[in-house]
Amino acid sequence: MRRYTFLRGDNNMLEDSPFTIESFYKFLGERKLMATKCCKCETLFLPPRPMCTKCLSTNFNWVKLEGKGELISYTVIHFSTEQFQSKTPYIIGIVKLNAGLNLPGIIRDMNPKQIRVGMNLLVDFDTSIPLQWPQWPRYFFKLDTLSS
Repeated sequence: MRRYTFLRGDNNMLEDSPFTIESFYKFLGERKLMATKCCKCETLFLPPRPMCTKCLSTNFNWVKLEGKGELISYTVIHFSTEQFQSKTPYIIGIVKLNAGLNLPGIIRDMNPKQIRVGMNLLVDFDTSIPLQWPQWPRYFFKLDTLSS
């Protein structure tokens, strides 16, 4: 598996991170939304993958994304599995990030009656690790009050 060494944090610590979903979630735990960028054709991927689907290259770099975008689709969940039933109703949306990638996720702190396609949303992070599945840090969307 190809690995890439990059600078992060205070720019004096090097880390060797593979282009895997595990590394993606590790970055979420550090409050970073990271994508991979193909070094050959410059296509961005989120989540990361080991091969570019455009040019078949395996040469990638990690890039940090801004995490701002526009809501392009959503659904309101009223009935859920037992694990998530206490959260109903909740909103799942797809946000077109300013970097051009579409990212699905939960939208928090929004009244389902007030949500609209075209709203400006921002990625935020929940770095607490739950005791039950899924046991990894998560991202979610919230209203971008500076842009809305």
